[in-house]
Amino acid sequence: MDAVFKALADAGRRKLLDALHRENGQTLKRLCDHLDMTRQAVSKHLSLLEAANLVVTVREGREKRHFLNPVPLYAIYTRWIGKYEVNRLSALSDLKNKLESKRKE
Repeated sequence: MDAVFKALADAGRRKLLDALHRENGQTLKRLCDHLDMTRQAVSKHLSLLEAANLVVTVREGREKRHFLNPVPLYAIYTRWIGKYEVNRLSALSDLKNKLESKRKE
């Protein structure tokens, strides 16, 4: 789990995971199109995400596709979040999001 938390600690890696959540199976080139990072930086972040088992790659001919692996995230959820009262956490999260959106307006 330490590798997962380390991988999630960086905003750029979280953006990569979000991009894969929106459209799974993207190539490195496609992922670079979404982000304001160099190809080398994206590749380095993807390597760390792969080491944490958050991203799985599949070769298709000359292309390498990247897929989100939600299993480690689920393990964190069940160990660290699921044991707490989800309803209260959900209500607090909703309140936080509403307050933050009002602040931006």
